[in-house]
Amino acid sequence: MRRRHLIGAATAALTASIAAPALRAQAWPAKQIRILIPFAPGGTSDILARLLQPHLQAALGQSVVVENRTGANGNIAVDMVAKSPPDGYTLVLTDLGNLTISPSVMKLPFDVAKDFNAVTVLAYSPHLLAVTPDRPYKTVPELIAYAKANPDKLNYATAGLGSAPHLAGARFAHGLGLKFTFIPMKGGAEAIQQVVGGHADALFNGMIATLPHVKNGKLRGLAVSSAKRSELAPELPTVSEASGLKDFVTGSWQGFLAAKGTPPEVLERLYVEIDKATKIPEVATRLKELGAEPILYKPAQSDTWRAQEVENWAKVVKDTGIKLE
Repeated sequence: MRRRHLIGAATAALTASIAAPALRAQAWPAKQIRILIPFAPGGTSDILARLLQPHLQAALGQSVVVENRTGANGNIAVDMVAKSPPDGYTLVLTDLGNLTISPSVMKLPFDVAKDFNAVTVLAYSPHLLAVTPDRPYKTVPELIAYAKANPDKLNYATAGLGSAPHLAGARFAHGLGLKFTFIPMKGGAEAIQQVVGGHADALFNGMIATLPHVKNGKLRGLAVSSAKRSELAPELPTVSEASGLKDFVTGSWQGFLAAKGTPPEVLERLYVEIDKATKIPEVATRLKELGAEPILYKPAQSDTWRAQEVENWAKVVKDTGIKLE
């Protein structure tokens, strides 16, 4: 009897341990989920989060709130997630290209490669090189010629020093022997407004947030930073073909992160629902209209990609000698 009792107890314990993840997954979510956006409203991350928010809310059966927490080149919101409970209720949607650059250009209160669990690398969109419409340069070669003839006169608005748009501009200028005066803003939306208003001359910025301003004539698009031309603006050359810079590819890799230690089943549930949301016809159409190419890496693959990008950008920063102004 005692032996049967011990065997039964052990079997029950094993069954409970196997069932625990499933039970946790069923219990989650039990309260409101917050998606933090590191930049001001109107930027790429903000647009994507608000596009997905109603569909995630419906699928998860809980309120999903999008909050803009700006500052420190986007790192305030990211740090909030790093220090949040690892329960899947506080997430950040951010430009992972921007984030993986940060360790090479500034001191951070967290480890980009180790202090997070990824939910997914969501989408890629190239940067657009755009200028104020009334400026005398209407093509990339004309912009280059102007910058060489007028050293120190070309002002470049950037979504924060050390951001992906900043490094895109710095890499462009370095590769061509130009000098830009970088004007840091709190995010891509503010950088766009600086160029629209004529307070700065040019910028590289995410296509999702920038293309509408090109389409309505408030900005003049000169080139895209992808490997091939965009279907949304096929008239615009790539930076490589317009400038002669070889393999110039930059852009916005948007993705969701959670605190390190978030249960794998919660990460998987989030990934599955985000993946489903991107396949809803109106969402898929809108992503295409915005120039965002869905990627949807799974959580583990996203973690591997992020660590590799940290190493890749460290090499770029070292090789080009990029310094923060």
